[in-house]
Amino acid sequence: MGLSTHVLDTMHGTPAAGMAVALYATDGGSATLLKQLVLNKDGRNPDGLLLAGDALRRGCYRLVFDVAGYYAALGVELPQPNFLGKVSIDFGIAEPGQHYHVPLLVSPWSYSTYRGS
Repeated sequence: MGLSTHVLDTMHGTPAAGMAVALYATDGGSATLLKQLVLNKDGRNPDGLLLAGDALRRGCYRLVFDVAGYYAALGVELPQPNFLGKVSIDFGIAEPGQHYHVPLLVSPWSYSTYRGS
């Protein structure tokens, strides 16, 4: 069905509008960039699904979220170097016919994720 993501800024209690995200396909030690995007006002990909249909294949992927860049753009003053720079989430797609949603809840000091619906 497809792959999606959604990012919520838990420091401000808002979607992470403007955060840069990159999607990679991974194979062992190599990674191939598939897509780069900036999250919309809802903290989602402005184009909808990251991958859909035949583009979503069984395999391993990585989402990289530019947390430090996001908070810097908001003018949040943080100690340097930032505790979190870029958050990478490696995950696998076992059933490409299912929907995979990878949400991120993030602050400058913590993050969590899960397989959403």
